[in-house]
Amino acid sequence: MVAEQLEIERKFDVDAGFAVPRLDGVPGVAAVGGPVVHELAAVYHDTPDLRLVRARVTLRRRTGGPDEGWHLKLPAGAARRELHAPLAAGTDVAPAELLEVVDGLLAGELPAPVVTMRTRRVVTVLRDDAGRVLAELADDAVTATVPGDAGAAPEVRSWRELEVELVDGPEAVLAAVGEVLLAAGARPSPRASKLALALYSRLGGG
Repeated sequence: MVAEQLEIERKFDVDAGFAVPRLDGVPGVAAVGGPVVHELAAVYHDTPDLRLVRARVTLRRRTGGPDEGWHLKLPAGAARRELHAPLAAGTDVAPAELLEVVDGLLAGELPAPVVTMRTRRVVTVLRDDAGRVLAELADDAVTATVPGDAGAAPEVRSWRELEVELVDGPEAVLAAVGEVLLAAGARPSPRASKLALALYSRLGGG
């Protein structure tokens, strides 16, 4: 069973010592929930020449957290279209329903693991005065491992980033939260995904 949603979010790069500012003064935000920690493990799949990520598409198998499963993310203007399928016991092969969506990019090639990523995610929920969840702030400490070619040592990269994702609120909330984060020293992320940073050197970034 494949579920679909539109992912509207803003991403920010921050240093390891960045202190997340108070967000209960953001216009429209009446309450900020206590932090909830998730330990996430994800394996990203692609072709050897990285056709999916070059097309701003990500395919991953994630365990941990409330949305574990297979995720396929596709560009949709300024947002991203996300398809979600449950984990299949005993298999590391992406569900056919997801592979069919990107069949034109894969051209018959079966994607295989290209990156393993572990993330310590601290989630804070932002609510309005009626208790409705407007958005979620995810504070992610990430370690990505890219296997080396021909017996070479793997490439390991670690970083910290923030994601503010809209849940049931207006996009003005994202803008307002973003202004507070920028004022505290966060920087707008130039990347569409964590995968793009993990594979930076293999995508021609040096």
